[in-house]
Amino acid sequence: MSYAETLIPPQPAPREVVKPMTASRLAGYIFVAFWALLAALLIYTVVNGWDPEKFTRYGPRYLHGLWMTLSIVSISVVCGAVLSLPLAMARLSKNRVLNWLAYGYIYFFRGTPLLAQLFLVYYGLGAFRPQLEAVGLWWFFRDAWFCGVFAMTINTAAYQAEILRGAIESVPHGQREAADALGIHRIIAFRKIILPQAFIVALRPYGNEIILLIKGSAVVAIITVLDLMGETRYAFSRTFDYQTYLWAAIFYLTIVEALRHLWGWIERRLTRHLKR
Repeated sequence: MSYAETLIPPQPAPREVVKPMTASRLAGYIFVAFWALLAALLIYTVVNGWDPEKFTRYGPRYLHGLWMTLSIVSISVVCGAVLSLPLAMARLSKNRVLNWLAYGYIYFFRGTPLLAQLFLVYYGLGAFRPQLEAVGLWWFFRDAWFCGVFAMTINTAAYQAEILRGAIESVPHGQREAADALGIHRIIAFRKIILPQAFIVALRPYGNEIILLIKGSAVVAIITVLDLMGETRYAFSRTFDYQTYLWAAIFYLTIVEALRHLWGWIERRLTRHLKR
């Protein structure tokens, strides 16, 4: 058995390694400086061009447009989520007819622009006005707001269905085997075992889809819906001041940043049991 008779003398701190200046680091510094200069110029432009009269006149319209954008996106996301579940189940089905019908729906709405889908709903369905009046649906499709919500719903349902399908398939098959071994009914096992785990996997892609939908919702302004972008176009047509679009960009950025932090909190809350 041995023991130390003397203490090890203190050693000097290791020498700091100075990283050499490389071309990539220099390019990064220049890029960051450029964006910082651009941000400073934008702030200066906003402060220097501040017009209280325009703010008083068009500020309430911007708030109204913001409310319209949030309502359209919220309703579309919820309705799309309801529609995505049967679509995802059809994609997972062994029935070839259901599988191919769901695949065709998802393929079409993910492969075509949202703007084209919006025009097909708003302008295309107008050609079937007598048939829609006969079944009592013309009141819905003659309104631009309802058409915008409908087009965004069927679009996001296709994306959410693929997100949900991939998340369900990512759950280990052993979870299903364990449920079968315990005699749990498949519907109950899917609802209480498979779906909660799949939702955690799909949480981040869902957040990305909502953010993309918020930015994509600006297309409804083309069919006369006075959302945030629609009110911005109205203000620009009266003032011809490009700062109206700058304020719209700030509003959209604020919405996305708030949603990003909210989604991060939800993700941390739901996955707290996975952290060590």
